[in-house]
Amino acid sequence: MRTMPSVLVVEDESAIAELIAVNLRHNGFRPIWASDSITAQRDLDAGLPDLILLDWMLPGESGLVLAKRWRADARTQGVPIIMLTARGDEADRVAGLDAGADDYIAKPFSTKELLARIRAVLRRRTPEQAGETLTIASLALDPATHRVSFQDKPLKLGPTEFKLLHYLMGHAERVHSRAQLLDKVWGDHVFIEERTVDVHVKRLREAMAGAGAMVETVRGAGYRLTATPAVATAAEKVSP
Repeated sequence: MRTMPSVLVVEDESAIAELIAVNLRHNGFRPIWASDSITAQRDLDAGLPDLILLDWMLPGESGLVLAKRWRADARTQGVPIIMLTARGDEADRVAGLDAGADDYIAKPFSTKELLARIRAVLRRRTPEQAGETLTIASLALDPATHRVSFQDKPLKLGPTEFKLLHYLMGHAERVHSRAQLLDKVWGDHVFIEERTVDVHVKRLREAMAGAGAMVETVRGAGYRLTATPAVATAAEKVSP
C-alpha cells in the first residue's frame, strides 16, 4: 500500500490548523499538528515529515527562528518548508525565503492554492531518477544518486537547489531568465514570484562553496552556469 505523504502543520490557531488538516486528509496527505515550537521540535525528533507548513507567528520561538535552525541541522535541512503568515509584503517574503523556506503563502489563502503549492514543492523534492552524471570543470552532479561534488569533495544541497543546479549544468553557458528558470525548475510558477529565483541562486552559491562563482549573474538577463567564471566585481559579490 502506498504511504500517504506526511505534512507537519505548525500553527497555533486551532481553527486554521483544523481547516488545513481536513483538506490535507481529503487530498491524500497525513497531517500532524503542532501548536508551538516545542511540540514541533518533538514531532521532528520522533520522525521527519515529507513537508512542513510553518506559521511565522508562534508562541515562544517564531517560525523564522525554527526555519533557520532546521535548515542548519543536517538531519532536517532537506525537509521542504512552506511559510504561512499574515505578513505579506516583499521584505517579509524575502526574509522567510532567506531563512530557508522553499515557498511562502500569505494569509488569507485558498486551500486550492495551498494544496497546489504543496504538490509543487514535493515534486521539486523528488530526485531525478534518470540521466548520466554531469561534469563541468571540477563540478559533478549525479542525478541517480542525488550527489554533488566539487574537486571530489561532497556538497550538501537542498532539493530545490539540487534541481536548479541540475538544470543549469544541463544547459551550461546559456543565459536563463528568471521566468525561464521558474518554468523549467519550479514548474507551477504561476504561484511563485521571480524574486524567489534570486533567493535560491544565493543559497545555491553558498552551498557550492568554492564552485559558487560558476553560477554567474548576467545583469538585465538572468543567470548562467559556466566552467570559466569571470572575476566578480565588489558590486556583483553582494548581489544575488
